[in-house]
Amino acid sequence: MKPRIAVLGCGYWGGNHIRTLKSLGALHTVSDVDPARAERFAAEQGCLAVTPDELFARDDVDAVVMALPPQFHADFAIRAVEAGKDVLVEKPIALTVPDAERAVKAARDNGRVFMTGHVLRFHPAFEGLKALVDKGELGDVGYIHSHRLGLGKFHAENDALWDLAPHDLSMILAITGTAPIEVRGEGAAVLNHLSDFAHLHMRFPNGLRGHLFASRLNPYRERRLTVVGTKGMAVFDDVEPQERKLAVYRHNVWQDGGQWTSTMNEPTYIPLENAMPLTRELEHFIHCIETREEPRTGAEEALGVLRILTAGTVTHD
Repeated sequence: MKPRIAVLGCGYWGGNHIRTLKSLGALHTVSDVDPARAERFAAEQGCLAVTPDELFARDDVDAVVMALPPQFHADFAIRAVEAGKDVLVEKPIALTVPDAERAVKAARDNGRVFMTGHVLRFHPAFEGLKALVDKGELGDVGYIHSHRLGLGKFHAENDALWDLAPHDLSMILAITGTAPIEVRGEGAAVLNHLSDFAHLHMRFPNGLRGHLFASRLNPYRERRLTVVGTKGMAVFDDVEPQERKLAVYRHNVWQDGGQWTSTMNEPTYIPLENAMPLTRELEHFIHCIETREEPRTGAEEALGVLRILTAGTVTHD
């Protein structure tokens, strides 16, 4: 029998969780501060609709997926784990490191699974990219850069960095396997006091460098992660169609008689499984509930991402 999972927060992304959990046979309950919104989803999906207070008191709910405005994540996650429920908390899990640490400590103290919604870690293209790195296909990785650009969404509490960068930071940390020892941020606010454009520059213990550019005020969409190694380069481009999302460039660069020489090669596109990242993420959450394994996107990764965001945040008057 699959775990009985509730979704707290019936907005756009919460709705995706609801529909996906229903398809996996694990949806039990939906909840929202707006009872009418929860009732609409309950009627559509054939499940229960309850208030948040009722949700935490129910013995027939094993786990909760939280898709709330991030300022509410920590307190609700603490309530859930103290009520004996495992949690998947959407990114970011809090807006401050101390709040995130409180939630993580509560989960550990109560023996609960704590997973973070870094959904791109479950994308087949990223999994393929990570496999290339792990197998040494790219050689020694020296540089990683990511661009996540587009128009919107605009939030009252978090800027472009906090809204967009967690996806890429989770992938970068998975590749590097360690936290950066230096983080420098730059930002520009155009609409109000929150950064609409954000840059992060990172240096890692082995000398690897990383750069991230996030924008919510851009005329075109870009969703690209590039890894540069001594034997080749790989690009995960989520705007491309499925058959072109993961490209490997096996360029050669060498020194000949004191002069640098290079050859350019056409990209090789890596075949990928046609699977939805959110489905894979929720399947992994179910697996962790059943086995008590540490999630791939667990508490330590979530805290690491928040520490980088905090260090790289630029404030504007």
